[in-house]
Amino acid sequence: MRDTFSRTLYQVAKADPKVCIVVADISPAGSMQQYREEFPERFTNVGVAEQAMIGLCAGMAMRGMKPFAYTIATFAIYRPFEQVRVDLCYQNLPVTVVGIGGGLTYSVLGGTHHAQEDIAVMSALPNMSILAPCDPLETEAAVWACARHPGPMYLRLGKAGEPVLTANAPEPFEFGRARCIKRGAGTCVLSFGLVTKMALELTAKIEREQGGQVAAYSIHTLKPLDREGLSRILAQYDRVIVVEEHSVVGGLGQQLKALAFESGARCRLHAFSLRDEFIHCYGSHDDLLKAHGLHPDLLYAKIFA
Repeated sequence: MRDTFSRTLYQVAKADPKVCIVVADISPAGSMQQYREEFPERFTNVGVAEQAMIGLCAGMAMRGMKPFAYTIATFAIYRPFEQVRVDLCYQNLPVTVVGIGGGLTYSVLGGTHHAQEDIAVMSALPNMSILAPCDPLETEAAVWACARHPGPMYLRLGKAGEPVLTANAPEPFEFGRARCIKRGAGTCVLSFGLVTKMALELTAKIEREQGGQVAAYSIHTLKPLDREGLSRILAQYDRVIVVEEHSVVGGLGQQLKALAFESGARCRLHAFSLRDEFIHCYGSHDDLLKAHGLHPDLLYAKIFA
């Protein structure tokens, strides 16, 4: 995703001279080099000064630019939170805050680098929109959507090595709409971001053990949430499963449960999220997810207990 972001931003910048990027002591990998060489006046590294990064982007936006603010997710939103809230959201400026390493991606670096409650925090901000693509193809579409968006955006990305999951998706990426990436009936799995890979592994396991075809959806837009589309999903399927790499508090699962209550949905609804705690487990990304209870075998056992 990181490299896809860099390559796509270069294409966006070629098409729109108002697009620029400000980074805080991090560069979006080697693929940003072409951007830096061709558009040096539209690339700024402020160093370890995330508040300055957001303030600078706000000033650029007020002068007609379309800035992207880029660094590790925890430092992109938590450290400069006041600037994000007041400089960007209060003034409804077209700045995209790019958080690299959403969720538990920076596994071995510990809780200081884990963005496990970022969607809840950013969802609470008026005017803020949130995109969390599930693979490189959705990342490409998301960057273009951010460049066209008229207000502040939080773009939650992984890091590197993510597989392509949506090459054969029956529906296109569209900002603000839940996207079917695999057809099915009876049961469907909803997810977003990196953990969508696990969600698809879960669908495959259910199909092997239970038969039939399980549908899968990428809920790439977390705000504004596609309430109409999700209401249809709740009415269409007998069983709906949410798998998310985000805290149980303020995530997709909690919002979907509220929507199910409001819409009178009669489906069986299962929601699996990160625990509302800092788990002091140091290992791989998969190790941390499993410590939070997120693994296809563990999820399957809970669904069909």
